[in-house]
Amino acid sequence: MEKSDQPMRAAVLTDPEEFEIEERERPEPDADEVLVKIRNVGICGSDVHYYEHGRIGDFVVENPLVLGHESAGEIVETGANVNGFEAGDRVTLEPGVPCRRCSHCKRGDYHLCPDVTFMATPPHDGAFSEYVAWPTDYTYKLPENISTRAGALCEPLSVGIHACRRGNVGTGDTVLITGAGPIGLLAMEAARAAGATDVIITDIVQSKLEFAKERGADHAVNVAETDLETAINEYTDESGADVVIEASGAEPSVKSTLDGVRRGGNIVFVGLASESEIPLDVVDIINNELDVYGSFRYKNTYSTAVKLLADGVVDVEGIIDFERGLDSIDEAFERSMKPDVIKGMISVDR
Repeated sequence: MEKSDQPMRAAVLTDPEEFEIEERERPEPDADEVLVKIRNVGICGSDVHYYEHGRIGDFVVENPLVLGHESAGEIVETGANVNGFEAGDRVTLEPGVPCRRCSHCKRGDYHLCPDVTFMATPPHDGAFSEYVAWPTDYTYKLPENISTRAGALCEPLSVGIHACRRGNVGTGDTVLITGAGPIGLLAMEAARAAGATDVIITDIVQSKLEFAKERGADHAVNVAETDLETAINEYTDESGADVVIEASGAEPSVKSTLDGVRRGGNIVFVGLASESEIPLDVVDIINNELDVYGSFRYKNTYSTAVKLLADGVVDVEGIIDFERGLDSIDEAFERSMKPDVIKGMISVDR
């Protein structure tokens, strides 16, 4: 990716809780890239964490960084070797570009590539800017009936799709999802699309649970007020859920997954806990022959996400609480930190 002499604006995280709108050189697309005028970028929990703390685990913001990895926009220029894309195409961008050479990439697990370039993960800039040059292999066209607002949210939807695939969610399954944030809600959409007939969702914020029920959750449990194991036993006639997807990262919820799953069931961990070590009852896992999976980002999900949106099978725009322009990004992030907010959206050209 080269630089042009044409300027663009970008929101740059310069210190914790401090963005600056900078004028930068607009990138020029390489031969296999397209230049995308960014329209919409979702605010992810990881973005908020970098904004608030300046780091996530070993990933530390040591230099000014452009955040944002849930993005969609319109192609304005194509590289010399690009086929199948042209200026005017509306697209969503898969934010991770792997090396394509390591053993993980070669066996198809490109999301596990140790040398992946991932938007908004230090030191790689993200999409809170007016333009992004991106490889066509990780660029997906949006049909006319999908807005760029929805296209940007193919990213969190992909997290939900991958989690459901990891847990082998299938027709007739009862799925328990702990955490009614964006990932939990879109995992619920993905579980429905995969054939789940009963979805139970938990949280400690009642307004989020009410919202989840409005969006089709069969049962919602406020785990700050109700014992989860009791609630699940009552709802499932003591059989438990076929699949549990842990999407909150909260230690009590991580531990409770063993209380909600049936014997022989599957548990999928998606939410990132603040502590990397949380004790689980290994004897319980063995005696109940539970399959426990980690779910890291996603692979080969974007085409599926676009198809689900195009067919009206899932709804992603419905989780957006508010929308702000690039100049109001500090306000948007402050609002995103409130416990009752589910998803904020930045409209870059607003």
